[in-house]
Amino acid sequence: MKFTDGYWLTRPEFEIESPREVFDYKKNDDSLILYAPFKQINDRGDELNLGMSTIKISSPVEGVIGVKLVHFDQNKKGPSFELVDEHPKVAIKTSDDELSFKSGDLTAKVPYKSGFEIDFLHGDKIITKSMDKAEGVIYDQKNNKHYMREQLSMGIDELIYGLGERFTSFVKNGQSVDIWNRDGGTGSEQAYKNIPFYLSSEGYGVFVNQPENVSFEIASENVDRTQFSVEGQSLEYFIIDGPTPKEVLNKYTRLTGQIALPPAWSFGLWLSTSFTTDYREETVMKFIDGMRDREIPLDVFHFDCFWQKGFEWCNLLWDNEQFPDPEGLIKRIHDRGIKVCVWINPYIAQKSPLFEEGKKNGYFIKRKDGNVWQWDLWQAGNGFVDFTNPDAVKWYTSKLKALLDMGVDCFKTDFGERIPVEDAVFFDGSDPRREHNYYTYQYNEAVFDLIKQEKGDDQAVVFARSATVGSQKFPVHWGGDNLSRFKSMADSLRGGLSFLLSGFGFWSHDISGFEEQATPSLYKRWSQFGLLSSHSRYHGSVQYKVPWLFDEEAVANTKKFVDLKLSLMPYLYAEAVNTHKTGTPLMRPTFLEYTEDRNTYFLEHQYMLGSKLLVAPIFNDEGTVKYYLPEGKWTNILTENSYPVSKGGEWIEETYDNLTLPVLAPENSIILRKPGAVHAEYDYADSPDINCYEIQDGANLSTPVVDIKGNQVGTVSVKRNGNKLSVSTSGIQGNPTVIMHYNGETNSTTMKSSTETITI
Repeated sequence: MKFTDGYWLTRPEFEIESPREVFDYKKNDDSLILYAPFKQINDRGDELNLGMSTIKISSPVEGVIGVKLVHFDQNKKGPSFELVDEHPKVAIKTSDDELSFKSGDLTAKVPYKSGFEIDFLHGDKIITKSMDKAEGVIYDQKNNKHYMREQLSMGIDELIYGLGERFTSFVKNGQSVDIWNRDGGTGSEQAYKNIPFYLSSEGYGVFVNQPENVSFEIASENVDRTQFSVEGQSLEYFIIDGPTPKEVLNKYTRLTGQIALPPAWSFGLWLSTSFTTDYREETVMKFIDGMRDREIPLDVFHFDCFWQKGFEWCNLLWDNEQFPDPEGLIKRIHDRGIKVCVWINPYIAQKSPLFEEGKKNGYFIKRKDGNVWQWDLWQAGNGFVDFTNPDAVKWYTSKLKALLDMGVDCFKTDFGERIPVEDAVFFDGSDPRREHNYYTYQYNEAVFDLIKQEKGDDQAVVFARSATVGSQKFPVHWGGDNLSRFKSMADSLRGGLSFLLSGFGFWSHDISGFEEQATPSLYKRWSQFGLLSSHSRYHGSVQYKVPWLFDEEAVANTKKFVDLKLSLMPYLYAEAVNTHKTGTPLMRPTFLEYTEDRNTYFLEHQYMLGSKLLVAPIFNDEGTVKYYLPEGKWTNILTENSYPVSKGGEWIEETYDNLTLPVLAPENSIILRKPGAVHAEYDYADSPDINCYEIQDGANLSTPVVDIKGNQVGTVSVKRNGNKLSVSTSGIQGNPTVIMHYNGETNSTTMKSSTETITI
């Protein structure tokens, strides 16, 4: 929200007060409380008729400093984000002219009785600061509202990323962003997944601990500062020290919740009925058998909305006219080694048999007059399950449990964004403005926890559209309603990269687009991108998305890239375990791996899939692509083409047929693969191929071997000394093949023992 009129003036409807000095303070064992009046105090008369900010400085995680600004100390209704307090050691120092608070390598320094600002330092270097008059207590006289504002300084070359799954430019400088979940598709400034956290290229992050709408002005209202504000009497934010982006994400996810590890099978191909298409049991089995007949591995079949009767979403009951034997159908799908997912949302239509039950027992969000809050958007007479009511949660999840008992494996938890605010009353008295974004957390938590309870911790996964802070604990998320256009494919990637820089580890998207009709060319190029994403799902609105309905080359394309992804599972799942443990996303912007190369900081049309694969999707019919490679020797794992890149990096422009694209491994990469895999879940330690890409003289490398539970069961180590390559394994079964990739050529050797020395 913008409060100023240019650099010098305040907009006429606003009055802005700011702390001018720290007049007094209180030092506790783990916090520092500052009392900062809105003018400098020169005599006792200055202490009258004057406002003051109370500022609490604390640390929940080492290297993270929280700042809470309070004007009037008023009781605040819930909900609040669930944060972890690790109770780190802090150092608080006070003197006659300065106060400091230190956690890890991060320090906040404030002058005492000589002006007001807060410097945040990594070691001795200021990384950002709250400058004079940056903090604001703001009165909106016209509308009788009150706001709290903070502005943090930016460096000359500083770039800002994140703030959720945003489809605007990847670098957020110059943008205005409201953290307010909306169902706005993937082609606008609106977003399904709004996260009040941003990552700076200068090695720190900022998390604003406010569930309600947080308004950001990123180098926009004030081009030298990032500003954030909320309506109300208090504002809390956390500075998260790096100094690397990965370390920032690690500390942010330690604070807001560890990313859960999805089950291994979820990384395989998901096939959907699509939305408004006509489908019944015969259609479903025709598609499943069609994939089998064409030897295209399938891991999950998804039933979209019309597994239930129209006008009754959600009744959580199979439409018996279209699916007369759902238990038998699920068993037949399971017998083919395929999991079952069904679509749900938390809205109950008035025609649904669940509506009267929910209304009678008070399970829905209400209006102030006591009636159920209803509208006709989406389904006629929608009511909203009130997840602040424990009995409503038990009721809703009991209906889902019946589906799990029937054999359903997981749920697509759609919607969760259009949550009422005006005239809305929640069971526990929560503030509707804070519930609007937080609702998705409660919704997905209820479903995810039910699956954990019924299927086991290692089997829990959802396919969610909306998210807020902490939702990384309930993967997986997909990108929402995109268009069947190359531009929308690029928009989806950009939004996904922003989302994955916002504390999330896993992400998917509707392959070939949701709305409209996809062309064969788009289908093939998007299939490549989708099957080289964290999670992969064919889905649409008006069009079936099986490849043989496009052309025969689409069948070959789909098979090739499903086979590729399944073969890469020993590598991908080990990388996914790292995501779970560290907070580094599986799909990630290139700069997360190449922070020393400034050219990577603007790249939004390519990405790293794990730490060792660079992917550059193709966004046109012609097959042309332009992508950037940092310094080093690179190998395209599909074509074996070699790319020696000198210092300073290099832009590559090429043309590819529909069965290839740039998928490149950098030098000194070990990538474990298992060609011929028919599902995503298998024994990754059973004789995988050990692919060694351009191992340089003097290299001493290792990579973990994990099982389908995410446990490390072994290690592959590679050393090179001159023309001798030593390969050692532990925990590997059978006789793996070592494949050496050098200068566009390959040589292979079958290991006969756990250690082999190979002459290059």
